[in-house]
Amino acid sequence: MTKALEGVRILDFTHVQSGPTCTQLLAWFGADVIKIERPGGGDITRGQLVDVKGADSLYFTMLNHNKRSITVDSKNPQGKFVIEELIKTCDVLVENFAPGALDRMGFTWEHISSLNPRIIVASIKGFGPGPYEDCKVYENVAQCTGGSASTTGFRDGPPLVTGAQIGDSGTGLHLALGIVTALYHRTHSGKGQRVSVAMQDSVLNLCRVKLRDQQRLKAGPLTEYSQFGEGIPFGDATPRAGNDSGGGQPGRILKCKGAPDDPNAYIYFITQAPVWEKICDVIGEPTWKTDPEYATPKARLPKLNEIFARIEAWTMSMTKFEAMDILNKYDIPCGPILSMKELAEDASLRNTGTVVEVDHPTRGKYLSVGNPIKLSDSVSEVKRSPLLGEHTEEILRDVLKLSPGQIGDIRQSGAIGGAREAAE
Repeated sequence: MTKALEGVRILDFTHVQSGPTCTQLLAWFGADVIKIERPGGGDITRGQLVDVKGADSLYFTMLNHNKRSITVDSKNPQGKFVIEELIKTCDVLVENFAPGALDRMGFTWEHISSLNPRIIVASIKGFGPGPYEDCKVYENVAQCTGGSASTTGFRDGPPLVTGAQIGDSGTGLHLALGIVTALYHRTHSGKGQRVSVAMQDSVLNLCRVKLRDQQRLKAGPLTEYSQFGEGIPFGDATPRAGNDSGGGQPGRILKCKGAPDDPNAYIYFITQAPVWEKICDVIGEPTWKTDPEYATPKARLPKLNEIFARIEAWTMSMTKFEAMDILNKYDIPCGPILSMKELAEDASLRNTGTVVEVDHPTRGKYLSVGNPIKLSDSVSEVKRSPLLGEHTEEILRDVLKLSPGQIGDIRQSGAIGGAREAAE
């Protein structure tokens, strides 16, 4: 099997999380990703949250698999020459610098496209054009400005951010789609183009059901929200709804055996209307199937707290996995709350490559997420992240076809760092 993006070369000017998420995904699919790093330090995440002395952090290693690292000083004339020569050989340039930073380095869109009219320049910014376009954005800022935080949490509590990195990694995934779309467009246009994704826009895209509910409010209260059944008036904006289901079917997170001592002994349970009678039989309330106060979804709305309390009395009599086994027999929608420890140890996720074990020369073996997108005829493998500057001479020699003398001159100028700097 071949790799889906084999033959595509990416010039990776990204750092931290959002950009590296994008370029790592492209690398998993076989693209040759050349990561540009500053000599002596490299991507700042190499040294953040370090857990093994003298080794790159997990923060870095889990976001930079399958890439090659070259250290170049873009302020040095010889370093700028190297970057310009790389631009000529690459299909895509990806960056997530602060607004205007690439231009200040001398790499405007006009200059880049003059060097390579077929190149695609892909950028991540915090905001799109507007009052905040020059502002710096991080994960939680993106969640707050994209609508996620205002709709997350319980209605009597403050807004909450989610543990899922929807601002950084979510934006990286959006940008990857934009890049492969632009690559396809180039197959018949012959031209490159600019691709841009704002973190605020990406988070809002992932919050679309909440924007849906904002518009539904004009027609009246949101009847599937718990507060409707409790008789609590709605305001003028989509409210926080705790663990209610966003799909119109009442859902809650319920305790199982071991809770609350075990913080993850819970299961998500949806009282889907088509299986209501099966739910009644399972929890031992057969009369609710015909009782007019429980038999229809509309009748159940004011009683959701009572109903879920009764279901929870049943789920607390068994573990979350035992409850799931029973409920799945009857097609009752449910899902155990899985901890990171349980996911790390899940054999099925290891078998599919969703969780992988990687061996690194300085930190040893570690776990990482693998490619979540599976293609039937294109292999995807996870290789370790590069040491700082590990491939500098290799890229100058094999990609740019520079002679040993030219490489020596560039090194003498101080434009490039030493190979395997992280190991040194």
